[in-house]
Amino acid sequence: MTAIELQTVDLCKSFNGREVLRRITLTVRAGELVAVVGASGSGKTVLLSLLTGLLPPSSGRVLAADHNVAAADGSGAEMVDLGTAGQEALDRIRLHWAIVFQRNALFSGTVRENLALWLREHTGLSAYEIERRSRAALHSVALDVDDVLGKPRDALSGGMAKRVAIARAVACDPLVMFYDEPTTGLDPMVGSAIHDLIWSTHNRPAGTGFELRDLEGDQRTAMAARAGTPRTSIIVTHDRDLLRRLRPRTIMLHDGRVCYDGPYEGFGQPDCPPAEAYLRQMPVLHGREPQ
Repeated sequence: MTAIELQTVDLCKSFNGREVLRRITLTVRAGELVAVVGASGSGKTVLLSLLTGLLPPSSGRVLAADHNVAAADGSGAEMVDLGTAGQEALDRIRLHWAIVFQRNALFSGTVRENLALWLREHTGLSAYEIERRSRAALHSVALDVDDVLGKPRDALSGGMAKRVAIARAVACDPLVMFYDEPTTGLDPMVGSAIHDLIWSTHNRPAGTGFELRDLEGDQRTAMAARAGTPRTSIIVTHDRDLLRRLRPRTIMLHDGRVCYDGPYEGFGQPDCPPAEAYLRQMPVLHGREPQ
């Protein structure tokens, strides 16, 4: 059976006494393409923040694969509880993740500087190799490399900025890609191109790529073992066309709980009224500009 990448057990999250997520239990295996959907306020972004360790759970657990450490039973990577892991362990796990934020989170500076920062800080790559990887990542998202590499962030259109954000993630060669509403507010043509990028990135297995700094001995051995590991993608979205084109495993949150978890083909059937109603609302929700 494919190794587990992320797992939640009876996960709950409350804010000021209001319960947003209620006993969420999910397992995401390596190589899965997963879309998390639900009406505004249903807890999608909260769940994403819990999965990435940016928020602590009120109760329950979030477990993540630490690809720097092999499991004792040889079943894959060691699973770590994000709620009890120290900052060093969290940082080590996140070296194998990349997040594409809804607002892209590009910092001021050029496209080149945005792509190079993580590679310069966390790998032993030379300046030449960092430049090569940055150019290859931009090429993979169908941007004119020579035209865009020196552009400042503020000179990018919305579609270009989204592609650069994905390219920055691709350059890190992550095992897990998280996307927070990657196509909200984009026109349909650009949105369709982003669907294609998500699909092609997901289906390109991760390689060893480079050695990460501060890894020693067994950790380096475990790192080398990830070559060829299937990439896992988790997408928070309101985009019905994305679901239709990519046909991911679809998880719908409603009233703080999972009301549907299964293949896209079964989503919105009459046996799940909240999903049926939500499908009708999706085009309106997706068309709203990010707040």
